[in-house]
Amino acid sequence: MKLHSWDKVELENLSDTASRRVIHSDRMTTARISVKKGGVVPRHSHENEQISHVLEGSLLFQFDDREITARAGDLVEIASNEPHRVEALEDSVAMDVFQPVREDWIRGDDSYLRKPTGS
Repeated sequence: MKLHSWDKVELENLSDTASRRVIHSDRMTTARISVKKGGVVPRHSHENEQISHVLEGSLLFQFDDREITARAGDLVEIASNEPHRVEALEDSVAMDVFQPVREDWIRGDDSYLRKPTGS
């Protein structure tokens, strides 16, 4: 058992509009991601299942066949390998949980997150 405090987890500034704090366990990754209004997480996909819980603000999730606007208190479930893009409609904070562990983040293979807004 481990106790974590978000305030003690390193803050990664990904771009001028996005930052995150990440915790990896043996089988899962969880991240607290902040995105400023207008910020974009470009279209991408990953093998990991994802649940994104919007804690503050609102996010527009865009999929090949639909769009979902999620507001504080909403959770969006994203299937493995499902392409998606996310845009912050206002300053937002989300808690993302991934299974299995985001090995690409551990390796630093997450350049799609480190691009400026508007992608």
